[in-house]
Amino acid sequence: MSLTSPDAAFSALVLPVIEVDAAKLVRISRHNSGEPYFGKSGLNRFDDPRGQLSWANRYGTCYFGFTLACAFAETVLHDRTSDRGGFKIPYIELNRWVARFKASQLKLAVLTGKHLKRLGGEGALSSIVPYDLPQQWSLAIHEHPANVDGLIYMSRHLNTEEAVVLFERSLGKLSAKTPYKEFQDYPGSLRVLREFNVLPY
Repeated sequence: MSLTSPDAAFSALVLPVIEVDAAKLVRISRHNSGEPYFGKSGLNRFDDPRGQLSWANRYGTCYFGFTLACAFAETVLHDRTSDRGGFKIPYIELNRWVARFKASQLKLAVLTGKHLKRLGGEGALSSIVPYDLPQQWSLAIHEHPANVDGLIYMSRHLNTEEAVVLFERSLGKLSAKTPYKEFQDYPGSLRVLREFNVLPY
């Protein structure tokens, strides 16, 4: 089987949905304010694929990890390839901020494991490029009558962990704790750099 778009009957399926506390989410940002930011570029895995629609009529997306390591892999390392077992990264690229959020319950569709298989998907959802098919899945989930806030998927860049994408309609449930903390001062950041063998220069 190869990954295909959800068919017309997808909206009649029962989505596997769980509640997740927003306080569990970790986001690494280039900015020390303005989070959560819901982008509409269409360039990311689960973005709204309807580029033909006006900006106002497309939904935005925001990406998170459940751990600092996952958030780091999905942002700082996203477009980087390992060089001799590590990553040489300019210090300026590590000038990021860690945003955490206040407690709030989010309804998330689970697109991993047996749940994904039952819905007609497979692991390629988290790894396939280009992003045409994952974006079709995003749209199907967004338009599903379950009206979820987003979905859980397996991280491509740290494939032992789950990641989260939230739809813009969840904005009212998210409030960032302030001030954000600088990544290099955040608890666990040195461990993350060691685990990925990051060599700043």
